[in-house]
Amino acid sequence: MTQGFDVRGERSDGMFDSVLVANRGEIAVRVIRTLRTMGIRSVAVFSDADADARHVAEADVAVRIGPAAARRSYLSIDALLSAIERTGAQAVHPGYGFLSENAQFAEALRSAGVVFIGPPVRAIQTMGDKISAKAAVSAFGVPVVPGISRPGLTDDDLIGGAADVGFPVLVKPSAGGGGKGMRVVHEASELPAALASARREAASAFGDDTLFLERFVLNPRHIEVQVLADTYGNVVHLGERECSLQRRHQKVIEEAPSPLLDATTRARIGAAACDTARSVDYTGAGTVEFIVSADRPDEFFFMEMNTRLQVEHPVTEMVTGLDLVELQVKIAAGEKLPIVQDDVRMDGHAIEARVYAEDPARGFLPTGGGVVGLREPSGRGIRVDSGLARGTVVGSDYDPMLAKVIAHAGDRPAALRELDTALADTAVLGLTTNIEFLRFLLADPDVAAGRLDTGLLDRRTTEFAPVPPGDDELIAAAAYRWLRTWPAAPTDPWEVPSGWRIAGRAPTTIRLRAGNRTDHVWLTGSPASATATVEGGETRTLRASLDGDRLVVTLDGLRTEYLVAAADGQMWLAGAGRVALVEEVREAPVRPDDEHSGDAELTSPMPGAVVAVGVDDGATVTAGTVVVTVEAMKMEHALAAPVDGVVELIVGAGDQVKVGQVLARITATEELSS
Repeated sequence: MTQGFDVRGERSDGMFDSVLVANRGEIAVRVIRTLRTMGIRSVAVFSDADADARHVAEADVAVRIGPAAARRSYLSIDALLSAIERTGAQAVHPGYGFLSENAQFAEALRSAGVVFIGPPVRAIQTMGDKISAKAAVSAFGVPVVPGISRPGLTDDDLIGGAADVGFPVLVKPSAGGGGKGMRVVHEASELPAALASARREAASAFGDDTLFLERFVLNPRHIEVQVLADTYGNVVHLGERECSLQRRHQKVIEEAPSPLLDATTRARIGAAACDTARSVDYTGAGTVEFIVSADRPDEFFFMEMNTRLQVEHPVTEMVTGLDLVELQVKIAAGEKLPIVQDDVRMDGHAIEARVYAEDPARGFLPTGGGVVGLREPSGRGIRVDSGLARGTVVGSDYDPMLAKVIAHAGDRPAALRELDTALADTAVLGLTTNIEFLRFLLADPDVAAGRLDTGLLDRRTTEFAPVPPGDDELIAAAAYRWLRTWPAAPTDPWEVPSGWRIAGRAPTTIRLRAGNRTDHVWLTGSPASATATVEGGETRTLRASLDGDRLVVTLDGLRTEYLVAAADGQMWLAGAGRVALVEEVREAPVRPDDEHSGDAELTSPMPGAVVAVGVDDGATVTAGTVVVTVEAMKMEHALAAPVDGVVELIVGAGDQVKVGQVLARITATEELSS
């Protein structure tokens, strides 16, 4: 990667010489990969938070565009235009999110003489408003969900027309997405309150409180179709993707093709998607989303069109063998589509899982921290789209998605097995991720059988419980800690932690905490021949070796290899298909008065910013009083005093905090009075 700003001469073949990628993370890395294979110079942009990010390192040129806040960097049209001018980029690939569906950005590029690798401004505007989108596609005969959708509908209009739509109804905002402002209403009496709530949320999230109603499809499945269109009127579809496994309307696992559709329905829904593209003279890559009832799989309805590349595009690439980014770039450069509909073939089955920095055991709160160790799977049929590297710092400024793991095989059962194996071989050390939850989903009988609907994942979240670290992980962590203190070439028996004494052996004692358990581990002997005992357990034979971040532990003859790393007093171990976090803790106090058992510490459940402090330092509070409020990824979490007592504030409003950081201490009232 060169941090210079040279401008090369134009290519003789008419293709772009230089493309700026107006995004970050895994999608920026993925786009840069294709630009490299096409011989096109890639220009990355980065905020202060991403100065050392992987997409910056992999691009040919990188330009700083502002501070960490997205509105002052990745969402700043002026900053991006300045980067384009400085680097001489001829086109911009927006990725997804940020400004990818922003008509103002596309128009600004057009005015500057820069090609937007996306659809025309009118298509973005029409499809960006769900009411105008439904009107446009209806004119082309595309089926839409029965409902009321015209501009300027009042609450009285919606309430009056709901009976004709038929309950249950779905209240939807005309602008935006991601489930914000959406409400399912089962009874007429519930509708007024739902409309008021939906308008408030839509106005807050999108600056537009326009609402409309649709009939709520029972047992809904989310199926989308990938389309490509060039500037010569050619439109093709690349089959469908099943995206029904969602949590709170956010996709988690996607696959292609859908296990629901037969060949006839697949052809019909593909044709409807192409007509949707034609309704707005679409060009480039786009996705048409449909809602399909699991009870009536031959009946589908248009939901919306995403006028950009989708997160889940790799599953389509895996089954068709096509590079969608390459085709996007060629279409934007004025080339004709190199394929017609009859050329499109779907080979086998592909499934993708999104890896997030979040803690499923704590309500999917965002997590964060530095990546101190990383292992990503590889092999036939496995693909990883990732923005991660060792040393990457995952903060709270951007979306918590870290990577996507994709598996391709001859059929769906094989693809499911391959994806589970790949996830077992994926490890991000230094922060908590949702990988164990993803494997829990893949093992669900309904998922395995293809009996999907958009509510399935939310119903399953209450059943998930992470497997707590066992004795093997505690012994492995103790061995890691032990081996790091072992001298490379010991000459004196007193130098080595073998437990050697003139009168016999004294074990090395290490006190560890993992999950809800805290136990001692005793190790005696040498790495080649030792014994290990977890408090309350049996003595086991142990052999252990450490080579960099590779720990090999053999317990009672069973060998396990771990990827290991340590940071901030924590040890991370990835082995046997899962990741364990183990901490070394000091010994408990000998005397009862050495610490106050009734006192409490309030720690941050996620990395973020302190947005409010509810009490003064030194204030006396009662249990339940909100002391500090932390915000990350637009989610607020209020921390309340668990006991009556006096507050000691450690942080103030505006402070940036890490997950697990102590924010305040409460000295229990009963302790003060004793």
